[in-house]
Amino acid sequence: MALIKAVNLAKAYGEQVLFTEANFLINPGERIGLVGRNGHGKTTLLRLLAGEEEPDSGSITFPKHYRIGYLQQHLNFTQPTLLAEACSALPATQEEQSWRVEKILLGLGFTKADFHRPLTEFSGGFQVRLNLAKVLAAEPNLLLLDEPSNYLDIASIRWLIRFLRAWKHELILITHDRSLMDQVITHTLGIHRQKLRKLEGTTDKFYAQLAKEEEIYEKTRLNEEKRRKEIEVFINRFRYKATLSSRVQSRIKMLEKRERLEKLAKPEALAFTFPEAPSPGKLIMEVKGVSFAYQPTGPFFIDGLSFTVGRNDRIGIIGKNGKGKSTLLRLLAGELQPVQGVITGHPALTTGYFGQTNVERLDPEKTILEELMATTPTCSLEMARKISGAFMFGGDLALKKIRVLSGGEKSRVLLSKLLLTPSNLLLLDEPTNHLDLESCDSLLEALDAYNGALILVTHNEMYLHALVDKLIVFDRDRVFFFNGNYQRFLEEIGWEADEETATPPGNKEKTNNPANYRKVLRQERAELINRRSAVLNPLSAQIHQLEKAIAQLEEELGQNNTELITASTAGNAETIANLAKRNAEINQEVEQLYTELAKVTDDYEQAAAAFAAELEKLNAG
Repeated sequence: MALIKAVNLAKAYGEQVLFTEANFLINPGERIGLVGRNGHGKTTLLRLLAGEEEPDSGSITFPKHYRIGYLQQHLNFTQPTLLAEACSALPATQEEQSWRVEKILLGLGFTKADFHRPLTEFSGGFQVRLNLAKVLAAEPNLLLLDEPSNYLDIASIRWLIRFLRAWKHELILITHDRSLMDQVITHTLGIHRQKLRKLEGTTDKFYAQLAKEEEIYEKTRLNEEKRRKEIEVFINRFRYKATLSSRVQSRIKMLEKRERLEKLAKPEALAFTFPEAPSPGKLIMEVKGVSFAYQPTGPFFIDGLSFTVGRNDRIGIIGKNGKGKSTLLRLLAGELQPVQGVITGHPALTTGYFGQTNVERLDPEKTILEELMATTPTCSLEMARKISGAFMFGGDLALKKIRVLSGGEKSRVLLSKLLLTPSNLLLLDEPTNHLDLESCDSLLEALDAYNGALILVTHNEMYLHALVDKLIVFDRDRVFFFNGNYQRFLEEIGWEADEETATPPGNKEKTNNPANYRKVLRQERAELINRRSAVLNPLSAQIHQLEKAIAQLEEELGQNNTELITASTAGNAETIANLAKRNAEINQEVEQLYTELAKVTDDYEQAAAAFAAELEKLNAG
């Protein structure tokens, strides 16, 4: 039985229609990902559910005494300390359970030393985290989260994913982080073409279904148009033939009854590639013993860091907020100078830099076109029009002033400026902030296709898994270079916060002794990795041997075919017979090897998936 029922919802602001005749149900225990383009009504729908706005028409019904928790972005605190403020959100029946609140605060990146600090000492980002902690602590029946990962670092996002996956009530989540969403949700609810559509499963499944349905619609529309034209040709040809008048009238009525299917407008999407400068050499940057502090007496945000950047390196900078990730990127961009050590770039190095604070450098009184044209003297009006169109600022939208743009629109303007100068090194500081899911996907595709070096600050684990092959890690009160991808980092080192906040049920020894638990967790992870290597390495070696054998046989086959042509030209019957016999043998051997390769590959993939699931279960506690 549905708990929440929305019937014929409609909402518009002036001429901008967000949705009409929207219907959906929310059943017990469903965790729903709300998707759709920025500006298409996701936040508005949450406000309607929270009762902060009213629909233009339609209704939403809830059970009696049903409590709704809505993550607010505005701040309104009344208690003197962090812990007191967070505890003020506890339900009346749980006022003594401050331990629950402490657990949530620790998971969201606060420390025990923070609990009794006044709220004025915390940055705006940490105050937003406190709002999130209060909503989670309140344990409402329906949890409404609008971009909860904003201002969270990667360790806190990983904790939030575990928390939400264990959420027993209903949840509606908006986030630009597809990895976060797909790990949490049971259903996807999308605002698409001013309608609402809900499907069971992840966002991938939702968008695949939409694409399939729209493909079927378009084929149906084209067939319908073809049939309509055939009928119109018949009518026009025999309109004045008295003997066929009844048939003509019948077809005229048929046309009047047939509903004309309108061609679907193509949804706007980011469509761009980063322009590339020629790669200057194998090594494009060297960082040697770099240390940095904002104050002469410290503390050092970065201490003795060394690494090199190759022409095709993909390096992720990861860690908690406030530890120095953006500072490091500013050092690499030349905006700051190290206190100790040196950063040396190749003479032909050309850098494209997207910084968090670069939004403030946009001229609020310039239009988007003017801002683009001011980037470089070589940018013509035609070029600015083309680039702004690629970033969904076509036509008159390109004439909007910077000051009226949303955060997401300003981020798109900053990204578009990177397309005006070819580069061989991109420095990007959380470029997905304020973008919607579709725009994040387009950016991921553009970065994957970029034939240059990339250094990326991000908390988005999908980006880390998909793009980076090396890491600079801010964790365990230090910064270090890790020569491996993100999955390998998780398996071999892992996040300190994961060890501190994970508490496996049913193991009192681990729960009561955190230090012992961390030790046991590391041992279990090491044992699992060893077992995985013992199983997968022989299979991998066998796959390599089979592929090598197949390649050698296929090379021999190709050589034989060349010799066959020569023998045929020369009329050498004996050579032709021998080669043909050998080719038949090779084809049979190759077929057997492919059969064996398929089986070994299947064994490898099944074993790898099983170990991955076991490792995820271990990390999640």
